[in-house]
Amino acid sequence: MHRKTKTKKRSFWKNVIKHRTLLLMVLPGFVWFVFFFYIPVLANVVAFKDFHYSADGFIDSLRISPWVGLDNFKYLFSSKDAWLITRNTIAYNTVFLAFNVFFAIVFAVIMSELRSKKAIKVYHTMSLLPYFLSWVVIEYFVYAFLNPDRGMINSLITQHGGKPIMWYSTPTWWPLILLTMSVWKGLGYNSIIYYASIMGISDTYYEAAMVDGASKWQQIKNITIPQLIPMMSILLIINIGNIFRSDFGLFYQIPKNTGALYEVTSVLDTYVYNGLTSTGDIGMASAASLYQSVVGTCILLISNAVVRRMDPDSALF
Repeated sequence: MHRKTKTKKRSFWKNVIKHRTLLLMVLPGFVWFVFFFYIPVLANVVAFKDFHYSADGFIDSLRISPWVGLDNFKYLFSSKDAWLITRNTIAYNTVFLAFNVFFAIVFAVIMSELRSKKAIKVYHTMSLLPYFLSWVVIEYFVYAFLNPDRGMINSLITQHGGKPIMWYSTPTWWPLILLTMSVWKGLGYNSIIYYASIMGISDTYYEAAMVDGASKWQQIKNITIPQLIPMMSILLIINIGNIFRSDFGLFYQIPKNTGALYEVTSVLDTYVYNGLTSTGDIGMASAASLYQSVVGTCILLISNAVVRRMDPDSALF
């Protein structure tokens, strides 16, 4: 037994020396993950404390803050808005996920059918540009369209004899506006992986289909889409794990955080931010964040188990 342990240790260090170049290349990323992802996990204890700042730093603040157990979670769930923000968060993310996947696949298929490489580069660049824009910048563009007095949409409506719409005090349109902005901003980025997967499909499948007289739509339906299912499953599992986390910039910046739109634009992230800025309760904000992480992890594990049971090759792990 002792000899086997020595042999394993020797083999381990031989592999380290053999692959030292690759290990040195991944070392910066590993250190970054440890300092910014794994060590901060220990700070989740703040969710169980009535956290107060101390002049001696975070560690001392953590030490002197009294333990309150689950009181921070009780505050979150006893709020009259707990159901509203949970419903909005899940509903929006579910719809966003479905539409983003659909349009990303459609766009990737269209790009794969183009024969001009220059056109593909132009369209990909144009579709990627919104992804790199801040929501703050996008908010100004949106306001140029939705400004109640001088907005482009209201100008067109009044020119045709209609009444202007008070966009920032009319909740009816905002689910559609938020969905449109989410799809528009993420279209280029979300389609890249699907486009790469389509480009990796062997041409022999399509050649055999054309010999059999299959139309372009039949090739897409029977060859392209089935080949994309494993990638779709993996990305779906990853995104489902984030179903309790919303894009803060989208829900806070685009509607300008107006009270009239609270019922249709308030999600868990904006609720926590507003509560933190108004009360300064770090413990409650940490409890909400921990709640998001735990529920998201559970959903990810469950969805992966379901996919693994249906098709082991399509599972994430």
